[in-house]
Amino acid sequence: MNRPADAPVNWQMATEYPSSNISGLGLATFGGLVSSRTEGLVTTTNAFDNELGISSGEMLRAAGERRITGGDAFAGPLEASDTVFGLASLPFVAQSIDAAKTINTKARPFYERALQTRGLKLLYMTIWPSTGLWSDRALDNADDLRAATIRTFDYNSAEVMRVMGAKAEYLPFNEALAGVKDRKLNAILTSGDGGAEKGLWRYLPHFTPINYAVPISLAFVRMDAFEMLPAEVQDQVTMAAAETEKRQFEALANRMSENLAQMRLNGVNIRAPVDPSIIAALRDAAKAPIAAWRARVPAEAAAIVE
Repeated sequence: MNRPADAPVNWQMATEYPSSNISGLGLATFGGLVSSRTEGLVTTTNAFDNELGISSGEMLRAAGERRITGGDAFAGPLEASDTVFGLASLPFVAQSIDAAKTINTKARPFYERALQTRGLKLLYMTIWPSTGLWSDRALDNADDLRAATIRTFDYNSAEVMRVMGAKAEYLPFNEALAGVKDRKLNAILTSGDGGAEKGLWRYLPHFTPINYAVPISLAFVRMDAFEMLPAEVQDQVTMAAAETEKRQFEALANRMSENLAQMRLNGVNIRAPVDPSIIAALRDAAKAPIAAWRARVPAEAAAIVE
């Protein structure tokens, strides 16, 4: 039996981050807007904090297997399915929020195409606060960083850290947190946002704002779920997604300062300015992974990083 065109639908959405994290806030905002704009015809059920056991790197497959309707995935780990997703977390390519917005606006057609080939539709992008290192001890110079055992947020960043001499591994956030608690890790590469919302200061009381990248997450939905909606409802969903992206970007203006204030309130030692030897070593280690990424993507995508 076919579903009536005006029958309500509920989309199961997921993120591996808490509801208070910028990724979780995006899903909550979109859920409210899409319900309002469609007058309740489309609603969402949001699973936060990896409640469904689906990390960002697994989300595209989970949607294809119909375990979820969609979600908000941190883009870096998606590089395993399409290299273009690694763009936003390339080291030291985007050094400001405005640069990240410009780069990802240019890259949007590539993200859309990569999702579409997997039967998925891009809803909106979220730009995150810039990335730093949380650690159990102060990182005063490059040698301190080389001595660390680090969780990174994608495979590229793991390679950069290994090239410069540190022990590093990409892990989903919940696994990284478990590794810190078990003392298998003593540092985590993540944004101030990710760390603050997880209360990393309980285990890693030092934060070094290396501005490694200004990464993104991508919210998407299964194309079949979107296309079964009447045309006018599809338009309403698209408008809700566009408004969510706008609000996410506007929220970013104060997000990092709020995170830093929260860190200071909880006794975090913020190591700024960063010792130049740390940045120099990271930039040198980043050259090969950036070149490798550019060699694996279409020329017009590679040109974006120039």
